[in-house]
Amino acid sequence: MTLPSQYDIGFEKIHRDFIEVQRATFLKDFVPPHGMVLDIGNQGKANPGGDFKIKTLDISAATQPDYIADITTYNAHISSCSFDAIMCAEVLEHVVDPFAATEELYRILRRGGFMFVSVPLNARIHGPVPDCWRFTEFGLKVIFRDWTIVCLKKLDTPDRNLFPLHYALVLRKDSDSLKMSDPRVMKFQKVD
Repeated sequence: MTLPSQYDIGFEKIHRDFIEVQRATFLKDFVPPHGMVLDIGNQGKANPGGDFKIKTLDISAATQPDYIADITTYNAHISSCSFDAIMCAEVLEHVVDPFAATEELYRILRRGGFMFVSVPLNARIHGPVPDCWRFTEFGLKVIFRDWTIVCLKKLDTPDRNLFPLHYALVLRKDSDSLKMSDPRVMKFQKVD
């Protein structure tokens, strides 16, 4: 196993703190009272408490999730529009098809529901493997082109412009079906 560098060690806590603050803010500000929340890839994290119910989902039974499922495929045992909110923290970089994952997440979230997503950009390869992707703000806008981006926050890398450590998003599902809009219609602009 490869040992983490001093860079990795120095920024691991910054990553974790950023994710936890964004996650707590999401639960406080976007989950309705008595709401049903799906926490994907929870890996045994403590339930944060609150006036909502949390169900867990993982691809592996090892953490004893409520649902064992691959979010890149249709999961018949999870009803459409069954969750008021979804948390998908540190998951999308590990799926083999993030576009398919966003379609399945869209399916199981109710209309008007919110989803919290966090993903790394400037981070070492980490487990569980596979660790397939890193996302930029622009790539996230393509993947989530049929969602409303309510909030997009980035954790900047100190002294390194245009290479954030991490992104956190809050997304809203506004209709019952994906429009599958063409991502090639994005407007491009010069970045200095």
